[in-house]
Amino acid sequence: MLSVSLVFLYILLSAYITGYLVLSAVDRIFGGEKGQAEGRKEAGSRVPYSSAGVCSYVMAGLVTVTVYAQLFSLFYKVGLLANIILATVCITAAAVFRRGLLSVLKVQCCGIHKGKKIFYLFLFLLFAYGTSRGVIHYDTGLYHAQSIRWIEEYGIVKGLGNLHCRLAYNSSSFSLSALYSFSFLGGQSYHCVAGFFAFLLALVCSRAADAWKRKRLLLSDIARLMGIYYLLVIFDEMISPASDYFMVLTVFYIVIRYLDLVEEGEENWIPYGLLALACVYTVSLKLSAALIVLLAVKPAAMLIKEKNGKGIAGFMALGLAVLAPYFVRNVLISGWLVYPLTAIDLFSVDWKIPEGIAQYDAKEIQVWGRGLRDVARYGEPVRGWIKEWFAGQRALDKLFIIAGAAAVPVSIAALAAAIVKKLDGQRDLMLAAVTVNFSFLCWLFSAPLIRYGCVYVWLAAPVTFGGLALWLVRKEGWGSYFWRMISFLLVAAGVYKFFSFGKEIVAAYTPEYFIYQKEYENFEMGSYEIEGIKFYYPIEGDRAGYEAFPSSPAKADIALRGPGIRDGFQYKSENRK
Repeated sequence: MLSVSLVFLYILLSAYITGYLVLSAVDRIFGGEKGQAEGRKEAGSRVPYSSAGVCSYVMAGLVTVTVYAQLFSLFYKVGLLANIILATVCITAAAVFRRGLLSVLKVQCCGIHKGKKIFYLFLFLLFAYGTSRGVIHYDTGLYHAQSIRWIEEYGIVKGLGNLHCRLAYNSSSFSLSALYSFSFLGGQSYHCVAGFFAFLLALVCSRAADAWKRKRLLLSDIARLMGIYYLLVIFDEMISPASDYFMVLTVFYIVIRYLDLVEEGEENWIPYGLLALACVYTVSLKLSAALIVLLAVKPAAMLIKEKNGKGIAGFMALGLAVLAPYFVRNVLISGWLVYPLTAIDLFSVDWKIPEGIAQYDAKEIQVWGRGLRDVARYGEPVRGWIKEWFAGQRALDKLFIIAGAAAVPVSIAALAAAIVKKLDGQRDLMLAAVTVNFSFLCWLFSAPLIRYGCVYVWLAAPVTFGGLALWLVRKEGWGSYFWRMISFLLVAAGVYKFFSFGKEIVAAYTPEYFIYQKEYENFEMGSYEIEGIKFYYPIEGDRAGYEAFPSSPAKADIALRGPGIRDGFQYKSENRK
């Protein structure tokens, strides 16, 4: 726990300072004449984008640092040197822009009473505690740990996916995890970043308590409550650097922050544009988040209305910059622009994963998500598998799925009505509902494993019907009665859930990980050689863990592209199809 707390602090400081630099630059370049005039003041004297809150600076920093880690991996291993450069930039920026950095903190902290500061410290320690121990995800032993180890040791290796196709699942979260793993210190490889993302979302969700002061519920509060539910679900699992956690936590953050901006009446396109960049970033975490970019319709419409060519070109360029290193890594690892999608075939390289293997992998992902476990059933129509799949879901998730299916046409109709009636606020809120619902549909008919898309399952109906209900009760003057009813239900559910959560923490308590974090799981391994280089494989099962490196779930029948591992891997000519 203590070591995790120190890693959290380092992530917090480096992300906050980096985010401040990025948002300051964006504000000065795109903030118009006022922003440019104020930008000419003494360096660091402004508080750019101060309404965003410290969390938005941290999120902007996390996006930037992730892009940096991916870029760095293209040239060298992500370890000591990458952290020296990052720390040097942060220390220099802290010295040069100290007034601005402190001004943001002062603006944000002045309105926070002592009790809330203590609560924030409690959250920090709670999530550091949770990240120090818990259940290691099965896929972490299968490929997460090995993917991070490859980035720590080599950065990028051409054709790595030929060793094990899951190593081609190039989530940008693995590069970020490698940057903050501190494996170069010679001890363990820390895996704390998913826990930090969870802590950041917890800070954002804590604002749900403001509803008690205003005696009125907002749609963002409903989204926050679902975010809190997700945090309780993954608390004992966030120790794993699974890309699913990064994606879901980030989507929750984006939806909540978007609703905040709409409810606050934000008229500046820049905050929405920055959220659109976060949407693009989420795609690099996991492809299943692709439709979240529909929220970019809002800033795009604002820019077109203003005829702001500079803003359109600038943010398109920034979006490409966010995704470029992700795509480059995809091509170098697998030979495909987006593995395992073979419809986009742009490159003919010798390290390319054979098309047949990529297609089989894609089918396996979809079939596994449908709970079928048999790739031969890939071509079954929806009616052939959905009943069996639905029967395997938990009772609560079944309710959310049914409600989500009902919410899809309702959200589309509500958005259309809001556009026709020129109800701008309701239109923007329903854009969030339509985005979540389209994402829900895409998840449902592709690979509907709950952990792949629980954020859509748990937000679809609450955002859609919650938004309509809040609009109706406000319009008819029933707000106080609606608030009392919801308050009673929330208090009852909250007491029960937090009591159960507390019991789980107490039951699972152990002083074993008070100093250090629980390490990756490791397994009994055998070894074999490829052209004189030793590789490992598990004696039983298919998980290799972290220590046995390099390894794969089974003996790989591949060849080296050169004399050493750094040259990469390719399928033997007789095995290519």
